[in-house]
Amino acid sequence: MASADGMVGPLIEPGADRPAMRRWPDAGSSRIPNWVYTDPDIFAREQARIFRGPSWLYVCLEAEIPNPGDFKRSRLGAVETVAVRDEAGEIAVLVNRCAHRSAQFCAAAHGSVKEFVCPYHQWTYDLGGRLIGVPFRRGLRGQGGMPDDFRLDEHGLQRLRTTRRHGVVFATFSAATEPLEDYLGANMLGYFDRVFDGRPLQVLGYLRQRIPSNWKLMFENIKDPYHASLLHVFLVTFGLFRMDQQSAVEMDPAGRHAVLVSRRGEQQENETTRQMRAFRAKFALRDPRLIDPVREFPGEATVVMQTFWPNLIVQQQSNTLATRQIIPLGAQEFDLAWTFFGYADDPPELRQRRLRQANLMGPAGLVSVDDSEAMLLSQAGITADEDAVSIAEMSGREARDEPHMLTETAIRGLYRYYRRVMEL
Repeated sequence: MASADGMVGPLIEPGADRPAMRRWPDAGSSRIPNWVYTDPDIFAREQARIFRGPSWLYVCLEAEIPNPGDFKRSRLGAVETVAVRDEAGEIAVLVNRCAHRSAQFCAAAHGSVKEFVCPYHQWTYDLGGRLIGVPFRRGLRGQGGMPDDFRLDEHGLQRLRTTRRHGVVFATFSAATEPLEDYLGANMLGYFDRVFDGRPLQVLGYLRQRIPSNWKLMFENIKDPYHASLLHVFLVTFGLFRMDQQSAVEMDPAGRHAVLVSRRGEQQENETTRQMRAFRAKFALRDPRLIDPVREFPGEATVVMQTFWPNLIVQQQSNTLATRQIIPLGAQEFDLAWTFFGYADDPPELRQRRLRQANLMGPAGLVSVDDSEAMLLSQAGITADEDAVSIAEMSGREARDEPHMLTETAIRGLYRYYRRVMEL
């Protein structure tokens, strides 16, 4: 339930899981204590209250599992899951844990099966997670076997609540999670539907990287337009994302989701670029098609980067489209899984354009490689002094929508919401 100030009401019962001796600075959400990026107790609490709490977690695209029996293994927070399409076309998201002795029953990243068989004792489940076979359930020659009151239908795999919208699959561990449309809110839903407009999707490829930093630094990075015009030589020099462009930062009322919107400018030197050390006036591309977009969405925006709490980034950079799934592994390590996609009815030249522009992104991308290095440096500095605080006060201390990039407002919105969920 949302209160008058837009904050979400009680999300989880207060409990004894509050980390001892941790107090958020009195300055509020514009000052972030370094221990939220390092403390294992905080990380464990995030798993309970955020990832296994009332949140919708991105799982996959429907296009990744188009046929009955197709599956994709994933990880939602610390929990391994398997998304699978059944014979009726429905999608189940199953916890990758056998009901017998808790062994992971699925080791492949993706594939197609008729049933799931746990390798340890061969307990067998159908595509919906129902237990359909137990070897020697009745024993052998009068010996062994399961108790007479053992029932197959009482020992299926854990199946999560799921929802789908325009080809995107989400799951939640909580029965209290609100409908996806309410969870996103009207404004964020509009941006989501801008990319996922109901047209069938086609997966173009995958990239994956492991970054030795806290998962929240990735979320902050996409909510932070301030750095993008200072760090990224490629964006700044070729006018893809710059302070002097028409831009905006928008959030949902709670501050958990956000979007950065910008319209491409020109490669030209001016008063603004003279404050950007990353700008290189003489840089040129041997193949200018790398940054030659065509308009395909309504409006003037050429870059729309959207963050969906707590594990999804949707990127539209020119014509390259991708989801980025954030997979926390520990307090100081996470995986970032990229899925590049287009639309099934894309003409070949547009599909080639998307693939070419994808070189900007990923672990070695002409832009994204800078972010990975910045997060590594941030985590090193944070770990060296857990008692210090980070400052997010560009454009003030409040969290509100802004019609420009010179702001850290979406970071403040994130931590305003985070503090409430975590009771910090």
